[in-house]
Amino acid sequence: MASGRFGVTSAYLNSAAEIQIKMAQGAKPGEGGNLPGRKVYPWVAAIRYSTPGVSLISPPPHHDIYSIEDLAQLIYDLKNANRNARISVKLVSEAGVGTIASGVAKAGAQVILISGYDGGTGAAPYSSVHHAGLPWELGVSEAHQSLIENGLRGRVCIETDGKLMSGRDVVIACLLGAEEFGFATAPLVCMGCMMMRVCSKDTCPVGIATQNEKLRARFSGKPEYVVNFMHFIAEEVREIMASLGFRTVNEMVGRTDCLKKRDYSSGKVKAGAAAMVDLSEIINPEYAGVPENERHFVKEKVYDFHLEKTLDESKLLPAFESALKGPAEKAKGEIYLKVSSTDRAFGTILGSEITKQFGEKLPEDSFVVHAEGGGGQSFGAFIPKGLTLRLSGDANDGFGKGLSGGKLVVVPPKGSRFRASENIIIGNVALYGATSGKAYVCGRAGERFCVRNSGAVAVAEGCGDHGLEYMTGGRAVILGPTGKNFAAGMSGGIAYVLDEDHSLYRRMNKDMDSLEEVTEKYDIADLREILRDYVKETDSELGRKILDHFEEYLPSFKKIVPRDYQKMLIAISKYEEQGIPHDSAVLEAFREVTA
Repeated sequence: MASGRFGVTSAYLNSAAEIQIKMAQGAKPGEGGNLPGRKVYPWVAAIRYSTPGVSLISPPPHHDIYSIEDLAQLIYDLKNANRNARISVKLVSEAGVGTIASGVAKAGAQVILISGYDGGTGAAPYSSVHHAGLPWELGVSEAHQSLIENGLRGRVCIETDGKLMSGRDVVIACLLGAEEFGFATAPLVCMGCMMMRVCSKDTCPVGIATQNEKLRARFSGKPEYVVNFMHFIAEEVREIMASLGFRTVNEMVGRTDCLKKRDYSSGKVKAGAAAMVDLSEIINPEYAGVPENERHFVKEKVYDFHLEKTLDESKLLPAFESALKGPAEKAKGEIYLKVSSTDRAFGTILGSEITKQFGEKLPEDSFVVHAEGGGGQSFGAFIPKGLTLRLSGDANDGFGKGLSGGKLVVVPPKGSRFRASENIIIGNVALYGATSGKAYVCGRAGERFCVRNSGAVAVAEGCGDHGLEYMTGGRAVILGPTGKNFAAGMSGGIAYVLDEDHSLYRRMNKDMDSLEEVTEKYDIADLREILRDYVKETDSELGRKILDHFEEYLPSFKKIVPRDYQKMLIAISKYEEQGIPHDSAVLEAFREVTA
């Protein structure tokens, strides 16, 4: 689960044995990814919920994580989305990573991955490959020692990666404190990778990092090559373990007393600056004497999220128990209850069970939950098709995170005296990474509304700064003012904005998107249909007024559409008009646009 949230749906999460939150990459710490349009083939776009031929931009940070508490919330969200999966957090080797690792352990993660700078992606910028990041040895040692000092080492498993190339590397990582080991570069080399570092250009000469059929024909790798390599790694690890007197890997974890600095005094090896490096903090033998159950992860100390106390497990699942166990045709239910801001990730566990039982078979509004009160963080996160959450009140940050086909409706409480269109009713980062479904907000949204929306239909009566940032698909209708930097990095989807004072042009980011009048028949019909559904679901005063005087309001609506996205849609339409089936038309359009 990276910052782009590409294709992170309820079904995706429920298919996992382990879910990893990728905070950064060792090869390019602090940077987001950029997949060029020529690599976004139709089948890549389908799995990423984006548009073929249109570049994909990942944000440098996760926009719902700006503190360790925010990270704890996402860990909690994912545990609700899949109660059986291990939650892992990927960090990069850096000064102070031990403090972060301690926070991650307290937040409930079961695995902490410390990634080094030396392996990683050939798609990273050269400036990062050569000048950014630190060795995994430094990060593993600091994380291990910091966790011991804080009494947290027994809660988590430490993993490391970053160009582990031999059994010796594995043993050193283990002696420094790691228990699991990731390999990527070496297995790729086993399959024929020549380290050309052109992964991002779709020109891989050995057919690995490419979708080009001619280049893929050159691929000569076999699974057996990787299996053989890993057998050799294991054999070397066993030989070194035997020489050190260890019978199991667990016995080795954190035994820094078995490490020593290379001796340069003989003069056989030219030392240079290496002789002056002080490694005493890294191979500090004080941490080797810690009891074994405090040196590495023990299952008895697994973090307890107390999910049995959630409204999902205590109220929703019992109420819908028979419907969840029956056939899809009879899967229906409705419930009324009160919620408060302490009910985080409300509806997510129920959504997970619906996904497991029915996939995407259920029609809209099969299960309806009427909630009243203040929705906690991540209200309705990852809910799937067939589940509808209606909230009379307001909601905190992370509303509708990863929406996966469900429906979310928020309206002010009955009897409220304020005007909905002038007040914020949901918090920041709503609908981050939504892939499908509907979200109707009768009021204004906070900052970063619909970040990375890739398929949902969303309506709000205004939003804060950075609205629709990095959006790649879906529809957004904003019936009020927007903050600055609107539509920054937006590469797909369409937005209709009510711009009565005609100031949107000054507030939007124009690097990738164009601003147009809503004049095309299909745009007018699309906007009107969304508004009708919105008013039907929310009974919005503003929405009804716009519909009743639609022709008067229409000149004030602006359409924002990414230029590359529009070019691709026009190309697809051209081929479909020639009678070519949709899938074939998409492929032909992709070849034309990326030629």
